[in-house]
Amino acid sequence: MKTAYFAFIFGFLLCFCEAAQSVDLVINPDVTQEKLSRHTLRSIFSMRKTQWPDGKPIHVFVLGDKSDLHRRFTKQLLGLFPHQLRRAWNRQIYSGMGQAPIRVESEHEMQERVANTPGAIGYLSEGRFNEYVRTISIEN
Repeated sequence: MKTAYFAFIFGFLLCFCEAAQSVDLVINPDVTQEKLSRHTLRSIFSMRKTQWPDGKPIHVFVLGDKSDLHRRFTKQLLGLFPHQLRRAWNRQIYSGMGQAPIRVESEHEMQERVANTPGAIGYLSEGRFNEYVRTISIEN
């Protein structure tokens, strides 16, 4: 009985800690957008929206599906599960209508690639950004 209770408490705390860690949406400083709607954000990360309003191409950077940060990003900011996002990418790829986002291996690489790629968008753990990328807010 005690073991089950402690397992329940541990699982609850683990879920709470994951949800408590926020995700910052980051963009290259040359992107002029100040806010994005959740719908637009989903369109960008599902690779359906490929250009910013000024016509510049959008370069999407993501971490691997098994990354804790990627799971938090998809759940918190997109309101999706990682497998749902992967399915959207696969549909784009296999239909010949698009491509997958650019996969990076770490938050450090994410920050570097977003900072050095005009039109780039990605995500970092809350507070991990620097002066070479800027955060963008999401309106519901």
